[in-house]
Amino acid sequence: MCLIALGWRVRPDMPLLVIANRDEFHRRPTAPLAFWPDAPDVLAGRDLQSGGTWMGVTRSGRFAALTNFRDPSAQRADARSRGLLVSGFLTGRAGAPDYANTLRRNGGDYNGFNLLLCDGASLVWIGHPGDGEIDVRTLEPGVHAVSNHLPGTPWPKLVRARNGLSRMLGTPEADEAPAFDSLTDKAFALLADDTPADDADLPDTGVGIEWERRLSPVFISGDEYGTRSGTLLQLTDRRLCVEERRYGCSGRYQGASRFNLHR
Repeated sequence: MCLIALGWRVRPDMPLLVIANRDEFHRRPTAPLAFWPDAPDVLAGRDLQSGGTWMGVTRSGRFAALTNFRDPSAQRADARSRGLLVSGFLTGRAGAPDYANTLRRNGGDYNGFNLLLCDGASLVWIGHPGDGEIDVRTLEPGVHAVSNHLPGTPWPKLVRARNGLSRMLGTPEADEAPAFDSLTDKAFALLADDTPADDADLPDTGVGIEWERRLSPVFISGDEYGTRSGTLLQLTDRRLCVEERRYGCSGRYQGASRFNLHR
């Protein structure tokens, strides 16, 4: 993933609401959102090149999502696939804090990452910049966003996603959480925002000005690299609802998967 915004316990009847875009090279083979035959409780897409996944959820409501930490100078060719961090949590039984503590010891086996873990009781962020110490934080209820740097770093696309999700959540005093169908148009319109940032607002992450411009929108269109999928996930007291929309070269729509499950 390259952009994740989530509302954690903003509403008592909706513990989790997530919108996210996954950006990746189009040549990387990927399986669409589905329940895994070898792990039937896991609902996620799948990286068919290195294994693992970028985001997923279980029938019981365990959730995990990943972004890369953008620092080309700290990349190692011998590092393990970061997608295994997500699948390891989803297929395991460890609580989010315990799983995070194991990464304090072995997170250096991976290139830089941001990892979000939710076990239903807590939401934990684990940050590894690639060449520094691993940081672990338990996130308080509220709206959070992460891209390819520290959570909340005010990159323009992160700010747009976080503010848009805040509007989607509505007010906690409303009688009921927004219905999933009422959220889909708003969520995917937000995730399809291809407005580039002004040069003055671009970060300097070591990839050069042209790539900074290409990577600055919420939705990235490109022939070789771009947004491969957008996802909306809603977890309420009674239901788990997920929709993934997939895209090919130059942002061409390629299909969708949708699951609506009783908990």
